[in-house]
Amino acid sequence: MRFGRIEYLNLLPFHVFMKRYLRYSQAKSAIRYGADVPSKINRAFERRRIDAAFISSVKARGCTDTGLGIIARGEVQSVLLVPGEPKPDSASATSNVLARVLGLEGEVLIGDRALRAYAEGVEAIDLAQAWERQTGLPFVFAVLCTHGHVKEAERLSRRFARAPQKIPQYLLRQASRRSGIAVSVIREYLGRIDYVLDHRSRRGLKRFWRLAAEKGVRRGRQRKEPDRT
Repeated sequence: MRFGRIEYLNLLPFHVFMKRYLRYSQAKSAIRYGADVPSKINRAFERRRIDAAFISSVKARGCTDTGLGIIARGEVQSVLLVPGEPKPDSASATSNVLARVLGLEGEVLIGDRALRAYAEGVEAIDLAQAWERQTGLPFVFAVLCTHGHVKEAERLSRRFARAPQKIPQYLLRQASRRSGIAVSVIREYLGRIDYVLDHRSRRGLKRFWRLAAEKGVRRGRQRKEPDRT
């Protein structure tokens, strides 16, 4: 199974799990776990060059999911909008579409940029929190999808869901040096992320898809903007 890996802080617990899973499992010889940027991972999945990956939710409609996602239940701090002139973040079409769905305009910040801006006290709207206030539902940023190897992918997902990952201190320090974000902020941030797609998060995902469709978005493609997920 060719598994696409995205180097985002919110997937650090999953990467720790995968390292242990492959080390102590016979799956090591059957799973290739290659890293790339989100846009390339999404394109590779669409073209079936990889078999499984966390796919941006705006592109995940119709995919075979394995019960895992990247889920925020309120404030998340890593997806912000600074009110003002519209300025999408080229790294994430999902967050750009979320801003449109919420009827908000401004500069979209995601990931490390957003976490640093939050820590610096930049006045911004937390888009996951705005979504929760408007809908009463969690927001799903990505879904673990697969084209094949469904049983193996589901088995892997169940094991991850059953065993919360304790992240070694040295990995937290590495992530801090790489991102420029304090270890304490990373810990707090990871505490805001859930990974199991329960009934309410699936309702939130379906609501997002419906509202995005009403805005003219189909499978991540927008009418007037290039697809950059």
